[in-house]
Amino acid sequence: MNNIFAVASIVIKELYRRKDFYVLFILTALICLVMATVNIFNDKHIIRYLKEICLLLIWVASLVIAISTTARQIPAERENRTLLPLLAKPLSRTQLILGKFFGCWIACGLALICFYGFFGALSGSREHLWPLMNYMQAAFLHWIMLGVVVAGVLLGSLVFAAPSSNSTISFVVVAGILLVGRHLDKVALTMQEPSRSIVYSVYYAIPHLELFDLRDLIIHNWPLVPWKIFSLAILYALAYATALLIATCVMFRRKAVN
Repeated sequence: MNNIFAVASIVIKELYRRKDFYVLFILTALICLVMATVNIFNDKHIIRYLKEICLLLIWVASLVIAISTTARQIPAERENRTLLPLLAKPLSRTQLILGKFFGCWIACGLALICFYGFFGALSGSREHLWPLMNYMQAAFLHWIMLGVVVAGVLLGSLVFAAPSSNSTISFVVVAGILLVGRHLDKVALTMQEPSRSIVYSVYYAIPHLELFDLRDLIIHNWPLVPWKIFSLAILYALAYATALLIATCVMFRRKAVN
């Protein structure tokens, strides 16, 4: 575990030395602050639109940070010729993969703390409500979802040649799952065999990331998600992340590193 956390700490330091997080956070803050000054017809419910825009920007920024940071981990080690020295130390390939995963995942969690802290302060100053447990559930499920994304992108870094192609394909896949994945079962009903079976197989095989999206609950001030469902969602995401990490470790063991 010491080797894993040593690699993870390097990844976290690398993220905060780069300008990606700061640029995205400043852009999100500026857009939300400008929107907070808008008052259309003295509508008391305008805060809902502000919350919706702010949460959308947080989701987009977090996905950009997670995918771009993870996609360049293994390729950067190859380009800098530090991969072989790392593996020459008492560090196994599995420990390197796990270190990269936990580093990217923890870094995403720290970024989410900043984003949701800003969101809570902004919405609370306008709405005068502080549903901290709702924010905690939304942020934690958001972070758990990013664990699945990080594990998938880490696997993609071993499949695709360049970080750019890995990032692009990962963005397309994640956006497709979030926007279309929940409707694939309905689409399958309108198809004929064997297309119907193929679409159903895809529907049940993909990780349904939309299950971790609690933006509507926060926007409309709905009650908390039942803790039983909350726990099942966590187990669901951890199962997918574990399966992707196992596939990554197996592929990395069989892959030439020179």
